[in-house]
Amino acid sequence: MPKYERKTRETEISATLELYGSGEFEIETGIGFFDHMLEALARHSLCNLGLKCEGDLHVDMHHSVEDTGIVLGRLFRKAVYPAEGIERFGNAVVVMDEACVSCDIDLSNRPYLYFDLPLEGKIGDFDAELVEEFFRAFAFNMPLTIHLEYRRGSNRHHIAEAAFKALALALRRALGRNERVGVPSTKGIL
Repeated sequence: MPKYERKTRETEISATLELYGSGEFEIETGIGFFDHMLEALARHSLCNLGLKCEGDLHVDMHHSVEDTGIVLGRLFRKAVYPAEGIERFGNAVVVMDEACVSCDIDLSNRPYLYFDLPLEGKIGDFDAELVEEFFRAFAFNMPLTIHLEYRRGSNRHHIAEAAFKALALALRRALGRNERVGVPSTKGIL
């Protein structure tokens, strides 16, 4: 089971990942809403995820959220690449009551994030703009291509949660095993 640890003056994070698990999780970042989002990511991707983050929350939540994205991106990179025998592409549309968000991904080993979600202000005491920071850090450290698009909705909690769940389902589909695919690229390597 891949493990990744990262320690800076701002955060200390350790994480484990079982790519083909059952969606079990043990997550503790000190940020309740963020834990909820990461739990949704684990549960719906069917990846088993363990994560502990001790961050400088006396400053704000930014370093903990961004650094968690870095750690998870690097952990997924260890587990996925070089990609072989998987579908590679995945997408999902998730609704949460009035909210609807789509996510399309390519396990391309190239970083890109298209983020079109109206997330400003607060979700409880969580800065909604940190959702984009997490996705950017994850995409650029794995690396993979993520396109997140807002379709409708007004509740920031629902929009953010739909985005995390959509990524989870897209990952589950892109990681679907298919031995007929071999290396899923005309280049011969990802």
